[in-house]
Amino acid sequence: MLPLVLIKHLSLYNSQKVKIKGWAYNHRSSGKVSFVEVRDGSGFVQGVFEGDKDLPIAKIISELTQECVVEIEGVVTKHFKLPDTYELQLEGISILSPSPNYPIARKEHGVDFLLGLRHLWLRSPKQWAIQRIRDQLIRSCFNFFNEHDFIKIDSPIIGPVACEGTTTLFDINYFDLGKAYLSQSGQLYLEAAIFSHGRVFDFGPVFRAEKSNTRKHLIEFWMLDAEMAFVDHQENMNLQEKFCKRLLKDVLSFCQKELSLLKRETTALEKARDLPFIRKSYTEIIELIKNKNGPSISYGEDFGAEHESFLSELFDLPLFIEKWPTHIKAFYMKQDPNNPDLVLGADLMASEGFGELIGGSQREDDYDQLLKKMKHEKMPLEDFQWYLDLRKYGSCVHSGFGIGLERMIYWVCGLEHIRESIPFPRLYTRNRP
Repeated sequence: MLPLVLIKHLSLYNSQKVKIKGWAYNHRSSGKVSFVEVRDGSGFVQGVFEGDKDLPIAKIISELTQECVVEIEGVVTKHFKLPDTYELQLEGISILSPSPNYPIARKEHGVDFLLGLRHLWLRSPKQWAIQRIRDQLIRSCFNFFNEHDFIKIDSPIIGPVACEGTTTLFDINYFDLGKAYLSQSGQLYLEAAIFSHGRVFDFGPVFRAEKSNTRKHLIEFWMLDAEMAFVDHQENMNLQEKFCKRLLKDVLSFCQKELSLLKRETTALEKARDLPFIRKSYTEIIELIKNKNGPSISYGEDFGAEHESFLSELFDLPLFIEKWPTHIKAFYMKQDPNNPDLVLGADLMASEGFGELIGGSQREDDYDQLLKKMKHEKMPLEDFQWYLDLRKYGSCVHSGFGIGLERMIYWVCGLEHIRESIPFPRLYTRNRP
């Protein structure tokens, strides 16, 4: 009996005869040589058969249809030109399942067409590479936090109150209790857990009901939030930088094949892995944009896509923009003790114009200050008394941050649109398949 092996393990079977099961995604012939390209989920391999076209193997190869399931047998050999690449010298092939009239041809298609067939589009080499990088980033996130003494805490997806404005939240009818809302972040609930565990993180889907069709927006995406007791603003940025560098290090180490399939030029990622990130205050950035004749902006305004692109031209490394005006940031951010008009928060911008990756801050740990801010923003205090209680019973200095997984994938893979970073994107104009 021949061993059934995964394509990713072929290097362990050099010069041996093996069996592979997978999908035939292309075939061709040149003279007496026939080629069939097969993938099994773990990788891609080319099967080669040299012989008369009337021989059974050559005839079966000529009859293959795109995406039919095949079983191939042959001897593993090193590719004569490509390093670390193996082929199969075919000695047998059979069709296990047909695939007539596969709707995605090996040619250029429009994005709307491909999104309508997303369940099949995922099979393409580029989409395969993106999802493998996604998987690596998720595993690296968990490994990093486990190594830095965090534990995972699961925050609820359904919340009773719209703390971030009902215009960007999905509401649902929650039995006899009235309206409830799909979460935009687990942060507030996660903060409660630091008083039990010190360092915690969560990871799960979140939802934003924004009618936006930009290349950076998804309606449903996966968010990782981290919260830490006894960590201040500067220490928070230090940890975020270590975290990003770890993700980059792992992808560059373990996903070279995937990055190559994407034709991703990795110089910027390597610089971000190896060099310190840049840190500037909001005030410094505003002045810099004006002095360099950048896009129009006034002090107190948030940055748009044009500002982020402009800053990427000035800085070739990720950029922390810290100490933002209080009025444009969330109520839970700690005021700067040296300037109450600013908060101890920072946004991390990716290089190459890919925009914001992380938002984080030191959290307000003073009960009276937090209560004052919540009253100023006319928040329903009865719904947030539990959150105020965290500052009433054993409060401490603490900080946290959140990162959208798809934003990191978008940057690392060098994608044109964030929609390819998630298996089944939910967009303003699309909720299927």
